[in-house]
Amino acid sequence: MKKLSILLLLSIGIINAQKLTSRELSIINQNDINTALPIYQTTNDNQHKTLLSLSSEIDPIDPNTATLVKRMKLSLQSTDGGVGIAAPQVGINRKIIWVQRFDKEGNPLEYFINPVIVWRSELQNLGPEGDLSIPDFRDQFYRSKAIQVEYVDLKGQKYNEMIEGFTAIIFQHEVDHLFGILISDKKEKEKNDSYLRVDAYEKVKSE
Repeated sequence: MKKLSILLLLSIGIINAQKLTSRELSIINQNDINTALPIYQTTNDNQHKTLLSLSSEIDPIDPNTATLVKRMKLSLQSTDGGVGIAAPQVGINRKIIWVQRFDKEGNPLEYFINPVIVWRSELQNLGPEGDLSIPDFRDQFYRSKAIQVEYVDLKGQKYNEMIEGFTAIIFQHEVDHLFGILISDKKEKEKNDSYLRVDAYEKVKSE
């Protein structure tokens, strides 16, 4: 029964995830696949457009997904103190993020495929945030103190866990990237009192 459930999950994931485009494949496999991918910047108009675009689900068991996951980690590790990265930041509008787990011993880096925030605490923290894609920008933001997340790994195995504290802040920041939300724009809209919190990625609990 457990095997059947896993197979069903894999089938659903593959159906929902559109195949990678030729453009995406060319980016993922450019140059040496064992090296970091360049990190997109808002200072470049074309790259900025990618950063503002919505991301779609990705097939976790596609070998190219594993290549992208590996290269994203190398991109994050190539930075000076970066604690998270999302696929749009390397030019791919797909739902993959890396987060440094400060809530675990050794503060390991972990990847999340097709992540969804299914619950967020009303209690929030206010803290500083910067962004690898936005040069010379840092400001204070409110984020939920605790979140519940669902995601899959490269085998298509589904996970559900609670994340708290600084790690939850990083997770929320990276998930924002998957919806084209940049902290620079977010702060500007908050100043104008016209920013509405985006709940599009919260799972509708009507199933």
